[in-house]
This record gives sequence, C-alpha cells and structure tokens, in this order.
Amino acid sequence: MADRDAAVFLLFDDEGSPVGFAQCQLRRDCVEGTSTSPLGYLEGIYIDEARRRRRCGRTLLAACEKWAAECGCTEFASDCKLGNDESLAFHLSAGLVEAARVVCFAKRLARP
Repeated sequence: MADRDAAVFLLFDDEGSPVGFAQCQLRRDCVEGTSTSPLGYLEGIYIDEARRRRRCGRTLLAACEKWAAECGCTEFASDCKLGNDESLAFHLSAGLVEAARVVCFAKRLARP
C-alpha cells in the first residue's frame, strides 16, 4: 500500500459497513489496445453481491480513473477472464472497450 504506483480504494455504506474495494496501479509494460506508458490499470475490483448493480463498482472505478489521470495517465485499462460474463458486462457498461481476447499458456520447466 506504500507503493506510489498503486492505489486501493474502499467503499463503505452510510452505516460504515464495507461495500467493496478496487485496486489499481500504473503499468509500464505493453497492454493490449493501448499506446501510452505509463497507464492506469484496474488490477481488481470486488463489490458485495447484495450491493451489485447499484453503481458501487462505477464509483470505485471512477476513483481509480481519477487517480490515474492525476498521475499523468491518458489511458486506463483492465481485463477479465474469458467466461466471466458478469465482469465483462461491468467493464463494457462502464465505458471500457474490448481490445482483445487471449488464451495464455504456461509450462513447467525441468530443473537442470
């Protein structure tokens, strides 16, 4: 949390109970669909199920975007896993545009 290239935002209801959080950071690596560096990147967002579809996620996302803009970023990006239709719908409804779909691969290497 002390990293200047990252930020965490918490959202509470009127009674002080936690509703959700978002974590974002500056990325300097190549991000699909973007052309600037650094850029703001939504690393994770969670809203309590009972509070979803009440603009809580958009409130947190707006805080992340504002933070990124204040850090000098002109672009903001995110991702979600293929098949996570709820996350995809959230991102699209919040104004993010799908840039690419990828399948990632990994392989364990034998020790020499």
